[in-house]
Amino acid sequence: MGSGTDEAGGGWSRRRLVGLLGGAAASAALAGCAEDAGSRGSGSGGSGGGSESGAGSAVPEARETAGSAAPGSGSSASPSGPRPLYLGTYTSAEGGGRGIGVASYDPVSGRITGGGTITGVPDPSYLAVHPDGGTLYAANERARGAVTAVRLSDRTVLGSRATGGAHTCHVSVHPGGRWLLSADYGSGTVAVHPIDASGALGERTDQVTHRRPAPGPGQQGPHAHQIVTAPDGGHVLAVDLGTDTVYSYRLDERNGTLTEVARAGTRAGAGPRHLAFHPGGRYAYLANESDDTVAVCGYDAATGRLTIGAPQSTGAKAATNYPAQFAVTPDGAHAFLANRGDDTLARYAVEADGARLRLAGTVPVAGDFPRQIALSPDGGLLFAANQRSGTVGVFRVDAASGELRLTGEPFASPVAVCAVPL
Repeated sequence: MGSGTDEAGGGWSRRRLVGLLGGAAASAALAGCAEDAGSRGSGSGGSGGGSESGAGSAVPEARETAGSAAPGSGSSASPSGPRPLYLGTYTSAEGGGRGIGVASYDPVSGRITGGGTITGVPDPSYLAVHPDGGTLYAANERARGAVTAVRLSDRTVLGSRATGGAHTCHVSVHPGGRWLLSADYGSGTVAVHPIDASGALGERTDQVTHRRPAPGPGQQGPHAHQIVTAPDGGHVLAVDLGTDTVYSYRLDERNGTLTEVARAGTRAGAGPRHLAFHPGGRYAYLANESDDTVAVCGYDAATGRLTIGAPQSTGAKAATNYPAQFAVTPDGAHAFLANRGDDTLARYAVEADGARLRLAGTVPVAGDFPRQIALSPDGGLLFAANQRSGTVGVFRVDAASGELRLTGEPFASPVAVCAVPL
């Protein structure tokens, strides 16, 4: 949906959609992220951040994941022992969390154990991990958009940088590890920040506003919702819900600047929100929020051009659905879609080396309003962050069929809007 607050013109307010149910559930869920006072780190640069650790809850350091890929990156390594899990929230929403939730999960059983909260990070609605596993980055979804870096070894907030836009809703790290990319929903802008050797962020090196084409039906302006690097590493793609367009950029890896090289338009009013690439790199799957459809997109690595295919069903039965996000298994055999209005997860069989999606069914998400989904690095578990119920559900993925099976009771996490398993 739209921005995190009512201040962003055009589009729906994400916090309005939390509603009374979301607030009540999230208040009860605070126990899920241990609030007992514990050791507190000091953020550099006057950030005032720190960590509230739950007594007796040991969470493995993310640095242990160096060499294992971030969620959805295609790693097939078999994990052993508890793995880190980081949870995003809205700190300014009723019943919201106090910062980034820290937890661990058992890669066999899927059971989540709370491990505290990293404070000093306002409205961390989307999270991304550096390729070396040492630093976590958060989108601060506020009227003055910003991004924050957190060192994971001691949970120290390294500082924040302004994006120059409004309501930062998505972040990703360029595969080279030297640049952080961010999307600002409220202003329809995308930005680039340098990452130094410590993982800290430098001043913004570029910002681009999506001024063309004109906003789509029902939209008052551009609404950049996602920015990701294509698997070949040569191009960066930004998905804009307000202009019904996916923009392709070339990133200058020396100077941190973006040059537009192509645009791909959806049908009017589709409202593209998020895309996910097939590991083969030639196709991507696009979730269209406004018209409740998905599309298979062809991708040309040589030019960065995306070609958007015909709209397909999300499998949702609800009259109003708002599909949120795709996740694709590391082997490229299955794709999953979060259906927020329907409270389901759609399962697709991936065919023709990624060129086709075949809807294979849906399953209840065991929560309310699944805002974001992510796969464990080996693809064996799927995590669903349910915004209104304040829970994270974990599903076992059948490698052969792609069928999903809930592993147990969902984990309580206040206003859960992002889950990043390592």
